[in-house]
Amino acid sequence: MSAPNTPMIDLRQYQESEETFLASYAMHSCNSKGRVHPEQPHAYRGPYARDRDRILHSSSFRRLAGKMQVFTGEMGVYHRTRLTHSFEVASVARTMARALRLNEDLTEALALMHDVGHPPYGHCGEDALSECMRDVGGFSHNQFALVIVQELEQRYSEFSGLNLTAETLGGQDVRAHKQEAAVGRSPLLEVQLVDLADSIAYDAHDVDDALQMGLLSLDELSKLDIVRRALDAISDRHGRLPKQETRQALVHELIDLQVSDLLSGAFDLLVGVDGYDADEVCESGLRLQHSDELRSERGELESFLFKTVYRHPRLIPVRNDASRRLQELFQILTRSPNRLPLRFRGRTQDRPVEQVVGEYIAGMTDQFCDTQHRFAVRNETGPLADW
Repeated sequence: MSAPNTPMIDLRQYQESEETFLASYAMHSCNSKGRVHPEQPHAYRGPYARDRDRILHSSSFRRLAGKMQVFTGEMGVYHRTRLTHSFEVASVARTMARALRLNEDLTEALALMHDVGHPPYGHCGEDALSECMRDVGGFSHNQFALVIVQELEQRYSEFSGLNLTAETLGGQDVRAHKQEAAVGRSPLLEVQLVDLADSIAYDAHDVDDALQMGLLSLDELSKLDIVRRALDAISDRHGRLPKQETRQALVHELIDLQVSDLLSGAFDLLVGVDGYDADEVCESGLRLQHSDELRSERGELESFLFKTVYRHPRLIPVRNDASRRLQELFQILTRSPNRLPLRFRGRTQDRPVEQVVGEYIAGMTDQFCDTQHRFAVRNETGPLADW
């Protein structure tokens, strides 16, 4: 039997659909700068939908399931991993993109990609790796994400990497150079939206994890303005709830408060650029942001979380031990680069050994890093496993 014909969608029809549903200032697919390696258009997916799917099906994205967000697997399994966080960011970002008539496919691709460069062991892993790599410029998970999707992912025979569009790569590059992107020409609105969705989801879900693990109490949190406002809204709507239901409702309310505030300000800002295209909006320097009141409240919450959760006495010894393991593994491999997997040994031909060892370790999951550390310490010879 012959294979059925693949249904082709007229690309003009796709473009007309975007013109109907997207605002003028959204990033329209027809204006994409394309890919480094040109490809034929897909039969029924736009370029950013293809980016999203390539990221979603990449091995680096799957490995996020084994990378903890803030806490570690030694403290239970309830809390977020980088994978669940990425899905939550994508959900928040897509909701806002739809409300603002921005490009949802590009927004989702950016959201799913934003954390693929994170090393094992959460924030302490990044701190430890950056210290190890200080002689080669340190380590940035945002920059490493670009190395992954442009060089280390091997999904196609024709080229290294995922061959993503210029807009998806550019959005991640903005994350890698946030200080430079904060002045002058502004990033695409979809890029800005994902960055905001990341912090919205991050704060709310760290509160949820910390409460569930007993690192915080509702009484402590209720002293913060944004939490008190959220709890008042919950009380007005539902009355007095059991402790667990209050925790769950608090997460929802914290997200809704922040999203609603952001959208309210964005609607007012975007009225002034109606009719502009995406490039003209970037040239104007327009930047989406929360109201002054909410920015102040979020700053208070983040400062509180940093002091009471990320530096909690229960976390410090776990973080220190994880940092020690990572540093020991780094030292072993820089002294004996022949123990790197074959693929990474090849990269040392034209790159500093410290950079390549950092790349190898950064791609690991928490458990894989533990396993390779034990093997490296107990065995003096033999290459480690590739991920």
